[in-house]
Amino acid sequence: MISVKGLVTAAAMTATLVTSTPVFSDSITLPANSPLKDGQVSEEELAGILAAAQTQLIRLTDEATKAYRGQLTDARPNMPSAWMLMKDGTTVKRISLGEQGAEVPASARIYMYRAAIKAIAQGGEINAAAILYTGRVSPDSEVEALVIEHEHRLGVSANKVIGFTVEGEDLRWAEPVSQSKPFEWFYDQESKKG
Repeated sequence: MISVKGLVTAAAMTATLVTSTPVFSDSITLPANSPLKDGQVSEEELAGILAAAQTQLIRLTDEATKAYRGQLTDARPNMPSAWMLMKDGTTVKRISLGEQGAEVPASARIYMYRAAIKAIAQGGEINAAAILYTGRVSPDSEVEALVIEHEHRLGVSANKVIGFTVEGEDLRWAEPVSQSKPFEWFYDQESKKG
């Protein structure tokens, strides 16, 4: 498991039941070289475009979380997994690391997924991507958290951290905690959020 200390506060890890995957914030900063920063889009049009991006991210994270759920409830160690939302805005596909990723430790898999997503994203093949993995809130805590790193090409980039407990086949979710994340997949380093 990966430690997510610093991403989550203990107060957010209460056993409050959350009925869906994370809620997205209204605060969005576009990366420096976003195609939406060219001055050709009105603020009203921009708001609509970003709302569509958030809707697509919700679709992506819902499908990814449903697919990842089995790893959360079984007794085996959870390994990171990643999904991408294709250019059509509706098709979600899981990203495979192939045989080379099968024997790699969890922390290295996250780096491999980031590199794979960046190559696919900068090739213009996808609208969004997400990496899901779990960890403990701190080394001495029994509270587990699901981390969802996600980014959309139109300017939404964040980490969602959601505490959870497993009760038989049921998952109980805590309130999600959101942190901004630099744009890493769709834009070059110099165009980080800022």
